[in-house]
Amino acid sequence: MQNKGFSLNCGGRLIDLTKPKVMAILNITPDSFYEDSRFQGIDAVLAQVEKCLIDGATFIDIGGHSTRPNAEGISQDQELQRVLPVIEAIVKHFPVVNISIDTFRSRVAQLSVEAGAVMVNDISAGNLDEKMFETVSNLQVPYILMHSRGNPQTMSQLNHYQDIVLDVLSEIQQKVYHLRQLFVKDIVIDLGFGFAKNLHQNYHLLKHLQDFEVLDCPMLVGISRKSMIWKHLDITANEALNGTTALNMFALMNGANILRVHDVKEATECTKLFEMLY
Repeated sequence: MQNKGFSLNCGGRLIDLTKPKVMAILNITPDSFYEDSRFQGIDAVLAQVEKCLIDGATFIDIGGHSTRPNAEGISQDQELQRVLPVIEAIVKHFPVVNISIDTFRSRVAQLSVEAGAVMVNDISAGNLDEKMFETVSNLQVPYILMHSRGNPQTMSQLNHYQDIVLDVLSEIQQKVYHLRQLFVKDIVIDLGFGFAKNLHQNYHLLKHLQDFEVLDCPMLVGISRKSMIWKHLDITANEALNGTTALNMFALMNGANILRVHDVKEATECTKLFEMLY
C-alpha cells in the first residue's frame, strides 16, 4: 500500500508524507496520563528532544495543558508560561526542528508560532475557541484537526452515535469545509481515539480508517499507550508499548501518514518495516 503524495509546509520546509512520519509527544504538564511523557525543566526537555530527533522524530508535539479525560483545566496564562520558554529554548538549540503546539486556545497557538512552532494541533477542532480557525488561517501553518466532543470534563459522556464512522466523518467534513473556505491549505485529520469514544468505538474507527481517505487529507493516528490498549489487555499504560506498536502497524497499513507517539524509536522502526513491506 502506497500513501498518497501529501506534504506539509512547515516554516518553509516541505515535509513529504509519501513515507510515514513520527511525531513525538512532549508534555510540559504534571498530570498527563503516561508519566514518562511528562518533562519539567528546560534541560530535561532539551535532552528529550535530542533523543527524539536521534530516534527518528520528524515532529515534536508540545503540550502545556493536559487533555486526558477529566483533566483539570488551567488558565491561558499558565499554559503560556509552560510552553513558550520551552519552544524558545528548543528553537535556539535545534533551529530546524518542526515543533507542533498542542493547544485548543487560539492565543496560545498564535504566540507559540511566533516563538517558533510551525504547526497547530487542536484536540477540539475549533470547538473550544471560535477564533482558532481564523488564527490558523492568518498564520498559514499546518493544522491538525482532531475529532472530539465537549471538553476533557464532559467528553466521556458524549459518545452516542447513530453510526460512528459516518457521524465522525460528517463532523470532520464540516470542519474541513470551513477551513478550506478560510484558505487553510495544510489540514491533517486525527479521528481522536479516546476522545468521546468508548473502547469498542475506538477499534471500530481504527478498523475503518481507510473510509476517511475521502477527505483527501493526510491522517495522523494517536493511540500511543492509550486506555483502548491497556484496558483491553488488562495491563497498565507503562506496559502498553507492544500493543501500541501492533496497532500503529495496522494504522500504517490502512492509510496513516503520521504516528503520534511516546516511544519514537519503536515507532520509527515500525515505519521502516512498513516501508519495506509496501
